[in-house]
Amino acid sequence: MPEGDPSRRTEQAGETDMNAWVVPEINLERCTRCGTCVERCPAGAVEMGPVGPFIARPWDCTYCALCEEICPEGAISLGYEITWGSP
Repeated sequence: MPEGDPSRRTEQAGETDMNAWVVPEINLERCTRCGTCVERCPAGAVEMGPVGPFIARPWDCTYCALCEEICPEGAISLGYEITWGSP
């Protein structure tokens, strides 16, 4: 069973469901398929597929934002949600 940070899981999906994890978004229209994100991902969560890079192992992604920082085309973005704790 995949490990990973449970705080990054959505509530409605199973452990291996790709939609269960909050992961970087890759805009394939901007992506040039240079492979930098695949080569430099410290968690090895990104792979190159037939149409471009994708998060192959979302449970391994640490959401470190390195892929967003190093993408020469700005094709990768990490969404952040600010929530306030309950009193």
